[in-house]
Amino acid sequence: MAKKNILIVSGHTNLGESVANQTILEDLQKDLPEAEFDYLDQLYGRDFQIDIEREQAKLVQADIIVLQFPVFWYAMPSLMSRWMEETFQHGFSHGRTGDKLKGKRLIASFTSGAPEELYHKDAAMGYEIEDFLPPIKAACGLCSMEFAGFVYTGGVSYQSRTDPEALAAAKDKAGKHAARLITLIEKL
Repeated sequence: MAKKNILIVSGHTNLGESVANQTILEDLQKDLPEAEFDYLDQLYGRDFQIDIEREQAKLVQADIIVLQFPVFWYAMPSLMSRWMEETFQHGFSHGRTGDKLKGKRLIASFTSGAPEELYHKDAAMGYEIEDFLPPIKAACGLCSMEFAGFVYTGGVSYQSRTDPEALAAAKDKAGKHAARLITLIEKL
């Protein structure tokens, strides 16, 4: 089996304040040491000035791209959105000459503070969690990438940090999330 180049992009705007996303990324680093990790908050969190050439070079090298992020207001965080706006440029990722992402596989890996059961048509959110994926799927289509699926975990609010039981539960859920993500990556 050929080696897969994996790029994991962390889109949390302040990973140091995260419980779930930080745990997921720590587990991924331990279990996927060959993967490249791109921590957007460390690189660009202060001014959102994305180094386009540097980020595009990482994307070109990747076979599998994992977007790891918390759901903020039903979407990816602004920093990750900005990263995509800057790096997925016409002529690079799409358009007549934009074929640099063609054939690459993209996985959306995300968390929410709200419990999973609230993401249903008849629950508080009024939508299924899959209903929030069309922008990511459309970007894959435009860029001739394969949307390779998603891994989602809800009910991991950072507000649980002050409650030892809730914190332990969030870390446990995050660990299980990382394991599911690794399984998905290994199947590709």
